[in-house]
Amino acid sequence: MRTILAASTALFLAACSGATATPSAFAGEGAGAGAGAGAPATTVAATGDAAHPTVIELYQSQGCSSCPPAINVVNKYADRADVIPLTFSVTYWDDLGWKDTFGSPAFTARQWDYAHAAGRGQVATPQVIVNGRDAVLGSREGELNQAIARNANTSGPEIAVAGNNVTVGAGSGSATVWAVRYDPRTQEVAIQGGENGGRTIPHRNIVRQLTNIGQWQGRAQSFTLPAAPAGLKTAVLVQQGKGGAIIAARKI
Repeated sequence: MRTILAASTALFLAACSGATATPSAFAGEGAGAGAGAGAPATTVAATGDAAHPTVIELYQSQGCSSCPPAINVVNKYADRADVIPLTFSVTYWDDLGWKDTFGSPAFTARQWDYAHAAGRGQVATPQVIVNGRDAVLGSREGELNQAIARNANTSGPEIAVAGNNVTVGAGSGSATVWAVRYDPRTQEVAIQGGENGGRTIPHRNIVRQLTNIGQWQGRAQSFTLPAAPAGLKTAVLVQQGKGGAIIAARKI
């Protein structure tokens, strides 16, 4: 796993130009970064296993001029049954002219967990983490498709849902069980300052809550889901440690 991650990280860090926790790490990435950023995203045809969806986590900020192309790419996956795309809004751009309307320190901390687990000394936007294993630049759709293909969950525990109870089946090892609450609607956000000032950016699958609902110990175990706020959907992730691999996931 770490060999695959190291290869992806080499590409990612090259794009970062050596930035250390600096939000402008991808400034200028991709010629015409703003082109088509507000256009409707075309859904990508499903190619994987809907029973074992692949989780793609986009770390972005509304204040980052390199993020709209990545947002547009990840939005294409929003309606695919075999993928769970989640958009996490980070906070380290917030003092540079525009505060992200969905940003949370918890989401910034989660991106840092991935960085620390992979031995990276920096975080940057727009970054996509695939099943907790691969880090790719969010605007590179071809690389993202390749990462999704090679990181499919096919051998993790099964996840069953009955009412507000989630059961994670038997398997090996231990993991944290997360309940992720996200808004599936397309939200057109008018940016009034910072690098994207004057633009309107369409967001989908914006994460609003991230809750640890328990520790799975390798045997079949049940967990209780907290009540979901109105309008939000739920994804359950089974993840090995801080910044570790996501070994099972399910949309609810």
